[in-house]
Amino acid sequence: MDLHLEFTVGEGRRGGLERALRDAVRDGRLTPGALLPATRRLAEELGVSRGTVKAAYDQLVAEGYLTARQGAGTQVAALPSADAEPPEAHARVRVPRFDLRPGSPDVATFPADAWLRALRRAIATAPSPAYDYGDPRGRIELRTALSDYLGRARGVLAPPERIVITSGYVQGLALLTRVLDGASIAMEDPGLPFHREVVRRAGGRVVPVGVDERGVRVEELTGPREVAAVVVTPAHQYPTGVTLHPERRRALTDWARARDGLIVEDDYDGEFRYDRQPVGALQGMAPGHVAYIGTASKTLGPALRLGWMVLPPHLVDAVADAKLHSDHHTETIGQLALAELITSHAYDRHVRACRLRYRRRRDRLVDLLGARSKVRGIAAGLHALVEVADEAEVLARAEEAGLAVGCLGEHWHEPGAVAAGRAQGLVVGYGTPRERVYEEALAVLGRVLEGG
Repeated sequence: MDLHLEFTVGEGRRGGLERALRDAVRDGRLTPGALLPATRRLAEELGVSRGTVKAAYDQLVAEGYLTARQGAGTQVAALPSADAEPPEAHARVRVPRFDLRPGSPDVATFPADAWLRALRRAIATAPSPAYDYGDPRGRIELRTALSDYLGRARGVLAPPERIVITSGYVQGLALLTRVLDGASIAMEDPGLPFHREVVRRAGGRVVPVGVDERGVRVEELTGPREVAAVVVTPAHQYPTGVTLHPERRRALTDWARARDGLIVEDDYDGEFRYDRQPVGALQGMAPGHVAYIGTASKTLGPALRLGWMVLPPHLVDAVADAKLHSDHHTETIGQLALAELITSHAYDRHVRACRLRYRRRRDRLVDLLGARSKVRGIAAGLHALVEVADEAEVLARAEEAGLAVGCLGEHWHEPGAVAAGRAQGLVVGYGTPRERVYEEALAVLGRVLEGG
């Protein structure tokens, strides 16, 4: 490795070298684990004797700045931070033994072999301009592949010129909010608090709109607080798990046409429906008034950071410009690999395999809880809502048992909603645990709900 050290001969060669190395370790220019040059090489570069370098290394080993082992060379030691917490502070952090929190898939199902094959084919056939700065809307290969896939699998009218590739749902929501320029945006109540915060930080004003057993309450959009857009999860509402009723779908698209409003469709869990054929996306009913957002986070894995928006024609240029000035464009190689995965139908095969896997997990959850609890939202997705009488009491038992679950109370817009008599429940995710621990996690959940 090349090593930049500053020292003056006037302070003594050995002392100057010791001080320069010590300073480089302290200020982080030499990071823990970094392998230092061999004594002969560094001596030649600095114009000093090898003995001087060896003596400096030995002194810093003795002081704990460096480590040296036979055959492994000399490395920078890990130094404790001056403001690091004492070890006992970390001992106080409780790591759950069983994680049934919602929001994540089983990342162990990532199709590594298929992805690697797609990546190799994509790189082998990619033109050289693919490695340059790209179109903020995304690679045409992926937009074309998505146009076909979304049309046949989700019923989305998605010509490539109306698709913008993003780094995920959060970026898509933030870009739309910025384009709407401070408008009031209705968001489902209950709903994910993090998404509300994304809208606020992007300059939007959040207005709650209620959700019941038929989905979002459309009549609340025509109240005294006019809104420009509404964000909905019609396929599998988060966190209640309800599917938007056909009458509500028609009412929502009628509202958008009558008020020239925008529906932001989060196709949450859209591919994972178990008891009947997947419900088509809302976008197909009003493509000129719906901004459809989907991602690969649940089907493949959140680490890929690949999402897509299908936009009404009048929003495409504005969103593409906002994307350009946000991060210029989404990374290209992953886009090409995903396009290859989709066009080869390996993506379809993976989704079908995951659907079967998650349905079996859902069935085991229902078998466990069906006789003792009211479970909602089980027709689709990767989570279910288990109604309880006292969230705080059940969560305390879960923590004591080493079980992590979500709760309905944290999703209401009003912080005191639970105390005000709103519904209470556990949001149980069955995508996160590895297969080998899932059964035990369910057994612990059963004991927690029974009060044991």
